[in-house]
Amino acid sequence: MKLRLSLVTLGVADIGRARAFYEALGLIAGAPSSAHVVFFDMDGVILALYGREALAADAGVPSMGEGFAGTTLAWNLANPAAVDAAFTAALAAGGQAVKRPETVFWGGYSGYFSDPDGHLWEVAHNPFFPLDAGGVTHLPETAT
Repeated sequence: MKLRLSLVTLGVADIGRARAFYEALGLIAGAPSSAHVVFFDMDGVILALYGREALAADAGVPSMGEGFAGTTLAWNLANPAAVDAAFTAALAAGGQAVKRPETVFWGGYSGYFSDPDGHLWEVAHNPFFPLDAGGVTHLPETAT
């Protein structure tokens, strides 16, 4: 059996607000969405929005806690100009700037924003991870 990332669920305080944020970034809610859960198809990975309290209860963990949770989501783009445009769009949609895009030590260009619930997104151009014609990121075929 091959391990595969199929779905990422974000626990959110207000599903309507979170849905509006992600729709402002261009995502379209899928048919199974409701007032209690929203699903977005992201070309092979589904992004879900679910109430933070309900998600914690489902996992059997406390819902309290703030700050860095040890996870970021990443959005890889074709070039630095696309990174800047995506970062600007995220802020216009209600995201908060965490680290403005800049050239980074590993040879790429990236910045971080948070969604209305504080989930961190890195927007990056990684010249070492090619994008296919559909904009899907792939690992290089040979080790560096």
